[in-house]
Amino acid sequence: MPKENASVGSDQDLVISRIVRAPRKALWQAWSDPRLLKEWWCPRPWTTEVRAFDLRPGGDFHTFMQGPDGGTSDNPGCFLEVVPESRIAFTSMLTGGWRPATPWMAFSAVITMADEAEGTRYVATVMHPDKATRDRHDQMGFYEGWNTCITQLDEFALTLR
Repeated sequence: MPKENASVGSDQDLVISRIVRAPRKALWQAWSDPRLLKEWWCPRPWTTEVRAFDLRPGGDFHTFMQGPDGGTSDNPGCFLEVVPESRIAFTSMLTGGWRPATPWMAFSAVITMADEAEGTRYVATVMHPDKATRDRHDQMGFYEGWNTCITQLDEFALTLR
């Protein structure tokens, strides 16, 4: 997807702000149940295995993704904040129990959901420790990948009504 729907709060952030069709309650359901998260979490045809999912501040959040060509991406992390049907913050820089991590890509993400128009304003703000890390994440296809996942989330959440 194009970057028009992006705004940057800092030169260390990547931001996507979109209105999606699914209601906030359905988006939350798809986000808060690990059995549902794996249905939309990574761009198809990649698949997601949810290895840990303890939806509370300090809880483990660990996904493992695998591509059809055998490529993999192991993503341990930690939930930082959970506000039902409104906000989820997580980081790659910690694992469950606030244990320090050594991530391959250092970032913290804040996902917000708010009723707007006929759907939900969905904002993903991904903060990096420096501009170089932000630029590397951008060059890896951040906007295309995260927008694909948001579209998959929206389509999947619409089936949960």
